[in-house]
Amino acid sequence: MLKKHAFKALEIVEDIGLLVIAIATVIATGAEVMTMVAAQKVTLADLLLMFIYLEVLAMVGVYLQSGKLPIRIPLYIGIVALARYLILDMKDMDTWRMLGTAGAALVLSITVLAIRYGHVHYPYTKDD
Repeated sequence: MLKKHAFKALEIVEDIGLLVIAIATVIATGAEVMTMVAAQKVTLADLLLMFIYLEVLAMVGVYLQSGKLPIRIPLYIGIVALARYLILDMKDMDTWRMLGTAGAALVLSITVLAIRYGHVHYPYTKDD
């Protein structure tokens, strides 16, 4: 009986946390749109940031729908975030930092491929 109530309480806390993340992401998206309107221009960095926000919202939606966190979405977010970092700070980066950032994006990309390979060739059973 206690386990059942504790599990329900954890589910409620998770849902509240996801709602806070979704609301904060929508607010951040609105702020970014207002910044673009005020500047009267849209840069690639702005678009990548908007893409990150959309991926966060998609991740929250998938988690609420299925109860499972798809591991690939945070990896995609990381790849886009690294690309955005490269685009914004490329002029101020030394060669090693640039290579390290690009290498990190490559490692994340290979991780996505490995996970996809595993899902295709070793699918989950109904019991998993």
